[in-house]
Amino acid sequence: MLYGHLDKLREQADERLAAALRQTGGTQQERSQRESTVLMHTEQQAQYSAVESGLVFGRLDLAAPDDADPISSTRHIGRIGIFDEEHDFEPLLLDWRAPAARPFYLATAAAPDGVRRRRHIRTHERDVIGVDDEVLDLAEAAQGDQHPHESLTGEAVLLAALGAKRTGRMKDIVETIQAEQDQIIRADLSGVLVVQGGPGTGKTAVALHRAAYLLYTHRRELSSRGVLVVGPNATFLRYIAHVLPSLAETGVLLRTQADLFPGVHAGHEEPDAVAEIKGRAVLADVLAQAVRDRQRVPDDYLEIVIDQDSLRRTVLRLDRAVAEDARAAARSSGKPHNLARETFDAEVIHALSMQLAEEIGTDPFADDPLGGNDAPGDPLLLEEADLAEFRRELREEPGVQAALDWCWPILSPQRLVGDLLGSAERLATAAAKLPVEERAKLHRSRGDAWTPADVPLLDEAAELLGDDDRDARALAERTRRQLDAYAAGALQILHGSRSIDLEDEIDPELLTAADLLDAARLGGRQEEVDRRTAAERAAADRRWAYGHIIVDEAQELSPMAWRLLMRRCPSRSMTVVGDVAQTGVIGGATSWQDVLGAYVADRWRLTELTVNYRTPSEIMALASGVLAAIDPAMPVPRSVRDSGEQPWLATVDPDTLIAELTRAVATEAKLVDGGRVGVLVPATRLPAWGGAIAEAVPGAAVGDESDLDSDVVVLSVRQAKGLEFDTVIVADPAGLVAESVRGLSDLYVALTRSTNRLGVLSPGPLPAELR
Repeated sequence: MLYGHLDKLREQADERLAAALRQTGGTQQERSQRESTVLMHTEQQAQYSAVESGLVFGRLDLAAPDDADPISSTRHIGRIGIFDEEHDFEPLLLDWRAPAARPFYLATAAAPDGVRRRRHIRTHERDVIGVDDEVLDLAEAAQGDQHPHESLTGEAVLLAALGAKRTGRMKDIVETIQAEQDQIIRADLSGVLVVQGGPGTGKTAVALHRAAYLLYTHRRELSSRGVLVVGPNATFLRYIAHVLPSLAETGVLLRTQADLFPGVHAGHEEPDAVAEIKGRAVLADVLAQAVRDRQRVPDDYLEIVIDQDSLRRTVLRLDRAVAEDARAAARSSGKPHNLARETFDAEVIHALSMQLAEEIGTDPFADDPLGGNDAPGDPLLLEEADLAEFRRELREEPGVQAALDWCWPILSPQRLVGDLLGSAERLATAAAKLPVEERAKLHRSRGDAWTPADVPLLDEAAELLGDDDRDARALAERTRRQLDAYAAGALQILHGSRSIDLEDEIDPELLTAADLLDAARLGGRQEEVDRRTAAERAAADRRWAYGHIIVDEAQELSPMAWRLLMRRCPSRSMTVVGDVAQTGVIGGATSWQDVLGAYVADRWRLTELTVNYRTPSEIMALASGVLAAIDPAMPVPRSVRDSGEQPWLATVDPDTLIAELTRAVATEAKLVDGGRVGVLVPATRLPAWGGAIAEAVPGAAVGDESDLDSDVVVLSVRQAKGLEFDTVIVADPAGLVAESVRGLSDLYVALTRSTNRLGVLSPGPLPAELR
């Protein structure tokens, strides 16, 4: 019945979309409404297709009086809401985000919240393949020999989901959300919510379900402003890409730091030490000084030659004092560099126009009866209109433009940052506070590819420079004039097409098109409508202000990256997800207050996830020794299950490591039987060891551009953040620790990626934390 209604909804959306697409013409308002209708029904089509799998997954049987209708005491829970339009919109299926569905996630035997029984429904395509019932009425449970779990809701379904083989793609947890997760998902939209949780606690899944919940409860606000999800790497985004569509949300923008500056994909890698310097907050001051360094004045004066092609050759002087006054006026305007150029130009051109007026526009005979050349102080014969014409002509002079560009160049963010990092001299001036050796690390060849750490610098530069939109405004004005001219021609043709014989018979009181429309109004109707979604428009607009931002693996972000994100969300409505024990970069977070204090002081909320759903207790027992070495006060997440598989640890001769590693990978791939094996190696060893494994194990993939659907994937620890596998092999744990300044954090991350089996292969003695 429910799938029948879904088919009917899909059919209605198809018909209404087709009808909207057939409509043409109309007023500007009608066209705008048509575009909105097309967008709405297109999104509905995508939504109905996305919820096809697992449309309904739960049922609540409520405690009710004896005379109550048993059907009214039953609620079905699913991915979207479905209502019976023929019977007063009776709810047939409750959206999991609706308040009435919340007892499905919170009700327990101790606090049943009016729920007698909770049923989990398992489906394959459109067939029910199993049900799991939890009887929350204690008396009924005793009669039926039911023993509800004290802390987990849907324990059987949860454990089945946790024990299922990985597919290379994250699945939603909408069927198995636990109480502590539900509290975070449904938390208030406003303010900054920090979700701190150890490995396997479901931080990412909770954050994504929170995005779906917020879009459901604040649809009007967030659908127009958009939700941005920031992840640590492209592999991670591919891993989570299917979650939100499966929750009926298709309009969320997923990005890594490398893609947060429109028009730039910063995929190049650089040493961590260089990235750490670029990520420091002091780089904002460095860039500000770099901008000031580009606002130059001549040492003495600049000669400007004009009218070179005429018989009279005029040479003007831009004196240092004039340039300094113009620079001071432009700076005091408070405008960004590129926008302040207009003020600078006006001051300089005014001074040059007065100089030109004194040169050619004074009365040489006013004080000298014998006549003679113009002299300073002679009275001007020119009026203000003449001076205005001088200023207009001076603006078009190539020599004047060259002088203005030398003094106050229009800069793009790419040019400013590229020139700064590509010049030791510019770095010495702008970054004088940095030690010489750090400036040397920042210096690079001009034209080098951008790195993720460059993106916050480009964004900071864009903020300091402002957008030079003069060309865009000029183009828009030319386009408007062309449309007006076209419209005027159309009206003229319409008027001229009337019959001459009938013209005299036309009643002068009858309205014609020319009486109702002028050229400007008709031309305005021809402007193109932006059909992009909010997410598409946000992706292309650096100044877009998002309604909410979710940051996963937030402990990895640098101070400069946080400046970028805070600019993208002036309302400070954010969900920050991470674990400071897993910080793997030099400039990453060690305290959430240190990260957020500069932007929201102490006005942020901390929530913690304490239950480890992914990592079995056997693996956490091994990883807890590493966590204790990182921070003895850090609590170990409590695992909800045992796998029955003890981690294996082996030491081998360094000369035989690759052979032993490939043999272990092949063995684990057979044992996992259709699941996924993750092999985590030191980043410096990834090309060689990954290549050897790919050659020995058919179908193995290597690196962050790899296909996560592969049975075996070889990654560095940084590339594996946020991912999970049925089996994980950690190769050379001491090498992992040695190559990173936060090596133990990287080792902790590596050990906790598995949902079932873990192996550690070491060329030499194991790190003390594993012994």
